[in-house]
Amino acid sequence: MINMKNATKWRYFSSAVSVILMIVSISVIAVKGLNWGLDFTGGVVSEIRIDSSISAKTLQPVLQQAYGQEVSLIAAGEAGRWVLRYAAPSAGQTMPELPEVLAGMNTQVEVLNTSIVGPQVGQELAEQGGLALLVAMLCILGYLSYRFEWRLASGAVFALVHDVIFVLAFFAATQMEFNLTVLAAVLAILGYSLNDSIIIADRIRELLAAKPKLAVKDINNQAIAATFARTMVTSGTTLMTISALWIMGGGPLEGFSIAMFIGVLTGTFSSISVGTSLPEWLGLSSEHYRVTPVTQTP
Repeated sequence: MINMKNATKWRYFSSAVSVILMIVSISVIAVKGLNWGLDFTGGVVSEIRIDSSISAKTLQPVLQQAYGQEVSLIAAGEAGRWVLRYAAPSAGQTMPELPEVLAGMNTQVEVLNTSIVGPQVGQELAEQGGLALLVAMLCILGYLSYRFEWRLASGAVFALVHDVIFVLAFFAATQMEFNLTVLAAVLAILGYSLNDSIIIADRIRELLAAKPKLAVKDINNQAIAATFARTMVTSGTTLMTISALWIMGGGPLEGFSIAMFIGVLTGTFSSISVGTSLPEWLGLSSEHYRVTPVTQTP
């Protein structure tokens, strides 16, 4: 167990910083909005096969210059096979065909398939994604309300909302593409942050029942001290894995890796700070977890 003499002061300070940053984050999301990817706005998806000696660094600038926009280029697993994603042309606008665009590269271009994701399909994906996020939050709320007294559960809920808002604010501020892989990362962050919060909340509940005369702030500090090493080891190894995915995964997994990296950092931070401070401010006490003695009838 580590020494946590000044834990109360730092918990209060970090919680105040979290609230301020949440207000700023919500403002950024409201003002700038998210840069929705083709999964949500619609676009063209084409799969081609070309000479395996042509790399993505050579291919992408040619495509972006021809189409006048950002073109997503994903390796399809087989050498020389690529999946291209770009926005569909507007009404009355025509775009050159892929063999014509790549004619100057002295390679045979085979278009394997092309499909168009319309804006209606993209809107449905956005609605279904939002619904998935809402259902996940409602299930978590139901579990927490069953598992803990509402004051203690409120800390875990606030920590979850805190983490999701921070990730969304980052993507709004940088205008990085928000696509289905980033949405998957947000859902994964909910589960990771919940796990951290429950570990600490369980320890607080045990201490409230075992040491009813101890002040709540001291119980919170002891709970943090008892779980701190476990939290740091878990978060550290997770961040190492995400960093490897970020470095080695390339462009297709960049958004997912960045979202997970931010989510793990904020999830660890919020579970220790606001996850313990909010129940204390709401009046959590040992009375809420007092064990009622069982009387035996003769």
